[in-house]
Amino acid sequence: MIKVGIIGGSGYTGGELIRLLLNHPNVEIDFVFSTTRAGKALTSVHADLLGQTEIEFTGKVNLNVDLAFLCLGHGNSSKFLKENTFSSQTKIIDLSNDFRLQGDSVFEGRKFIYGLPELYKNEIKEAQYIANPGCFATAIELALLPLAKEGLLHNDAHVNAVTGSTGAGIKPSETTHFSWRNNNVSWYKPFTHQHLGEINESLRAYGNEVGRLNFLPNRGNFPRGILAAVYTEFEDNLEDAIAIYQEYYKNALFTHIAQEPIHLKQVANTNNCHIHLHKHENLLLMTSAIDNLLKGASGQAVQNMNLLFGFDEAEGLKLKAGVF
Repeated sequence: MIKVGIIGGSGYTGGELIRLLLNHPNVEIDFVFSTTRAGKALTSVHADLLGQTEIEFTGKVNLNVDLAFLCLGHGNSSKFLKENTFSSQTKIIDLSNDFRLQGDSVFEGRKFIYGLPELYKNEIKEAQYIANPGCFATAIELALLPLAKEGLLHNDAHVNAVTGSTGAGIKPSETTHFSWRNNNVSWYKPFTHQHLGEINESLRAYGNEVGRLNFLPNRGNFPRGILAAVYTEFEDNLEDAIAIYQEYYKNALFTHIAQEPIHLKQVANTNNCHIHLHKHENLLLMTSAIDNLLKGASGQAVQNMNLLFGFDEAEGLKLKAGVF
């Protein structure tokens, strides 16, 4: 049994993390820190936890927990760690983008390992500090990594991906307002999304040539999930591509190659990534689907926690999709 602290538990990723950890047999939640809701019950924010916990938000941090999850806005994790020094034995999993890039991975003596288990599982097991990947990054990396490993990603790749409204966080904005988002679709940050840096670094992890990645993100009119359509030139046949992907993910617990075209409901409320391959003339289309709050955030963080502490990798993550 390990004691865990959550820094920033009132948002979407913090809420999902609390739900997962409350049902994890090897975890005790020691505290959930919030500067704005200290003294209030978790259920005052996460009403679905009624009857499951009596924990309250706190304004105090226990710096000696076994593991701290940082569920803070981008740029705030580094600030928090400057102001709060955890025990030298405390492991940290950060869900922001503060430490994902190689140039940012060393922070005040801490070395953060990029936490994509399908790419760095062995390194994660030996690490103390983890930078949890971004949601779009996870979906796109998992769609392309098998080609990158085989040196088959030297041509440009194109990505058109759509995410649910929870990807924008819990703070209301013009583009998350129901009246704007409902029955509406739009693109944003074309070809400049902040996840491009970590995606490109991951695709180059095998030392092979990688072409330009052209990424167009879209806002969807649904709450959760990411569907990414990725295509690039591929000379061999579809059966060769499927064999490459099946070999790459043969030991992956949560990433699966689908024989039929996929959709978001297959993965919503799970830690799974489903990938489907389609060949058209000289183009290979890889479609990947994840839940942005689970495999794209809190579920992957728990998966990384399991690897850090030697638990069953799937512990606390045996979740069922809601397909109807």
